[in-house]
Amino acid sequence: MSFIWFLIIGGLIGWLAGVILGKDVPGGIIGNIIAGIVGAWIGGMLLGSWGPKVSDFYIVPAIIGAVILVFIVSFIMKSMRRAS
Repeated sequence: MSFIWFLIIGGLIGWLAGVILGKDVPGGIIGNIIAGIVGAWIGGMLLGSWGPKVSDFYIVPAIIGAVILVFIVSFIMKSMRRAS
């Protein structure tokens, strides 16, 4: 059951990062889950573990890391579209 919560919280964090930036995460729901999980890892590496914790995610660093990840991915996707 904790794996399901892990996926749900990861998806919510990825979705929230997309909403904050006003950009869609490529890949829909799966993209949101991946962005949330990878963003939580990036945020944890950069900012450490602080703030409220839900399902092995420290929420504040996870959201900040996911915002960074979504920004980088959207920048790369935009430059790839421009190059073609």
